[in-house]
Amino acid sequence: MIPASVKPSSWLEKGIQIEKVNSVNLFKLTDELQDRMQELVDKKLADSLTPKEASELEAIGDLIFIVTYINGQIVSAAQKSQDTETWEQKLDKN
Repeated sequence: MIPASVKPSSWLEKGIQIEKVNSVNLFKLTDELQDRMQELVDKKLADSLTPKEASELEAIGDLIFIVTYINGQIVSAAQKSQDTETWEQKLDKN
């Protein structure tokens, strides 16, 4: 029997939160999802991971990859936006 595949999207509502870092809103895993990932990693290291748990761990890894990519795009866009500001706009902020 093939275990049901867990999809990264299953955690979008309860596993992701937004946190402001240096005036930029970034996505991050909730503490609960981070704890679950650690629990699964520990089980994998103890060689006691079930196929369903292995699928869950892989999905969390995929979600981390997606969130990291999106955060990189957000930070890059924010930096480009700051670089294109005129000196007058920068002074207005202060």
